[in-house]
Amino acid sequence: MPRLDRLVAGLAALAALSLSALAVAAQDLQGAPLAYPATRRDATVEARHGQSVPDPYRWLEGDPETDPAVADWAAKEDALARRYLAALPGRDAFASSIRALTDIERFSLPRKAGGRYFYLHNAGLQDQSVLTVREGLGGSPRVLLDPSALPRDGALALDDWQPSSDGALVAVALQHDGSDRREVRVLRVAGAVLLGDRLTDVADVPVAWTGAGGFLYSRYPGTGGYGAPRGGAGVWFHRVGTSQVDDLAVHTTPDETDLGHRAWVTSDRHWAVIASTRGLTDKVSLRLVDLTRVARDGWATRMLVADMRDDWRFVEGIGRHLWFVTTNGAPNGRLVRIDLLRGGRVRVREVVHESASTLEAARIVGGRLILSYRTGGALRAVVTDFRGRPRSQIALQGIGTASGFAGRPGDPETFYTFSSFGQPPGVWRLDLATGQISPFALPHAPFDPADILVERHRYPGKDGTMIPIYVVRSRQAAQSGHGLPALLYGYGGFDISINPGYSPERAAWILAGGAFALASVRGGGELGEAWHEAGSGVNKQAAFDDFIAAAEWLSASGIARKGAIAAQGRSNGGLLVAAAINQRPDLFAAANPDVGVYDMLRFDRFTSGRFWTSDYGDPADPADWARLRAFSPYHNVREGDYPAILVTTADHDDRVVPAHSFKYVAALQSARTGSMPHLLRIEHGAGHGSGRPVAQGIATEADVLAFLARFTGLAPPGSAGGKP
Repeated sequence: MPRLDRLVAGLAALAALSLSALAVAAQDLQGAPLAYPATRRDATVEARHGQSVPDPYRWLEGDPETDPAVADWAAKEDALARRYLAALPGRDAFASSIRALTDIERFSLPRKAGGRYFYLHNAGLQDQSVLTVREGLGGSPRVLLDPSALPRDGALALDDWQPSSDGALVAVALQHDGSDRREVRVLRVAGAVLLGDRLTDVADVPVAWTGAGGFLYSRYPGTGGYGAPRGGAGVWFHRVGTSQVDDLAVHTTPDETDLGHRAWVTSDRHWAVIASTRGLTDKVSLRLVDLTRVARDGWATRMLVADMRDDWRFVEGIGRHLWFVTTNGAPNGRLVRIDLLRGGRVRVREVVHESASTLEAARIVGGRLILSYRTGGALRAVVTDFRGRPRSQIALQGIGTASGFAGRPGDPETFYTFSSFGQPPGVWRLDLATGQISPFALPHAPFDPADILVERHRYPGKDGTMIPIYVVRSRQAAQSGHGLPALLYGYGGFDISINPGYSPERAAWILAGGAFALASVRGGGELGEAWHEAGSGVNKQAAFDDFIAAAEWLSASGIARKGAIAAQGRSNGGLLVAAAINQRPDLFAAANPDVGVYDMLRFDRFTSGRFWTSDYGDPADPADWARLRAFSPYHNVREGDYPAILVTTADHDDRVVPAHSFKYVAALQSARTGSMPHLLRIEHGAGHGSGRPVAQGIATEADVLAFLARFTGLAPPGSAGGKP
């Protein structure tokens, strides 16, 4: 493999560049001032709780497909951004680098059913991965479904697949233009034939087969329109070979639209477990359906956990015993077994008690428990017996993320993936009888992973709390003694952990001589539920403070060159970046808020927004409204020198509607925010991110990296010998 021997050649010269040489004004590359599209400013105000807040760009909430004024404005903004980005030096070099780093064979975790192994495979640059099957572990691969070969209007991706227990059928979830609403089809494995079943408005949770004849799935009520508020998904039963109109409602709550429901089925198909949540919290109630009595009693449900005070994550069921990972009495999680006794009584037994590490998940495979723990943002897996007594610990190949470990009681094996910042994801097989780990499918990185240095640090937040952060550089760049152009990424919300893993675009940044930093700010799930609560709701400002402190620490530590930090975040991370820019624009040279939430006074009125009040607060509540008003990016754009900002969104995003980005960019361009460019790039035929064709993703990321590199002084790939 080529090494990075010349990667840092010229770093000293770059470090000597003056800030004035890096400061590129809001002009095109020929020196002409950028002329932003004219944007109508109305006298509209948001009047609530006795206060009035100007909302001059509310008209941009209109549907671009039906509102000519919005469509015209968006088209002009996108055209301006694409002209600017196409002319950036190094844009094509970044595209070539990302393409080379993407062009590696990729496999999903296999799912075993009826002696067959089902998995997704991508040869490297295929726009969409294809569903593949092996007859037995050593069988030859056979393609079952290539979504690119299906008739389509726009982008079509295979989002999920669930084989029936006998491996004869597969329920496949298809995603159109990145929408959160899936279409489920049924595939007969023999002959690779799609049957006539076609289910629409399906939620993005896996189906649960009750047997070869049918499955449970979650479905949104109604089809909705652009930006229409989305109700919670109910659980339905579909019998293979019938029409969706004949499906049976198992558990729906049409009068409580903020409730959502999903189902699991035990591997012995004795019980269906239905979890209900309000919004996006992890506080759930549980119901059971005795599948052995459906023919006699219908889809009658039995309450198992009535209150919504704790998380209950289903693990498995065997006979009248059900296992769950719960935060009940254990904020870091514990494993319990619920015994279903006669007369409707239950008994809860603790199997694995709470520890200092967060118990993320558990699996029952063969005669073993596999427990996944998180400590300081890193993952480890432990194999125990049914009483929780450790048998072995799975050794991971460095700082990275291991996930998977799926299987059923009686299976002799399980599979997991491992990925790190410098290692593309590989699939490994664990023999539970012998403990032997062997490769199932391993890609070959187009560079030597040993040349990438991954470090874990902690830095002090504003209140003194120590925040975990990963810093990734080439070893030679780290040893050069020079600060580097740094790309700082954060998320900080909804108890979601952003884990170490391989990303072609981040690798391209690192190979070009930059530093990448991932800050595990409060609000995420990296350190458990307490960490989440410390950065959400009334504590949301702590997430922004942590991100700001990360930028300060990178500069003070000498990891980042002074004045050369770029900020990036997606979705809730887009909010994080935009809020941090408003509060400390001096810290950043450039920023990429992607598909973010920027209007915090009206976010609950569109698509899934009503479910986010659990993390953000409710604009209908006066106290919450005041807090939201204080950090809402759209409402807090101030006069002063802002960094260069590239806002990215997608025209079919039905999770965070593009209106958020439209209004925020209009506010940036109309305010006196300095001479840097503030641009809007719109992805076409795409949604919130998943299902995007590979070629489209490469083009987008090349634009973003070229923009961030331009204003941080990062040399294009290859110019310093870092070409992979």
